[in-house]
Amino acid sequence: MKPNVGTVDRVLRIVGGLVLIGLAVSGTIGVWGYLGVALLLTGVFRFCPAYPLLGMNTCPMKDR
Repeated sequence: MKPNVGTVDRVLRIVGGLVLIGLAVSGTIGVWGYLGVALLLTGVFRFCPAYPLLGMNTCPMKDR
């Protein structure tokens, strides 16, 4: 798997994932918040499986 998630995208995914998981654990938004796990994992592993399907890549050229 080649990285296809850039630095800014990665930070936003990790922060967003943690916020969603925290809201789900506190009961604020319900079980839908656990979708934050997918955001967190794509940020940590720097690979989003939807990006190749959509022809997207936010990773800089030197990291590809």
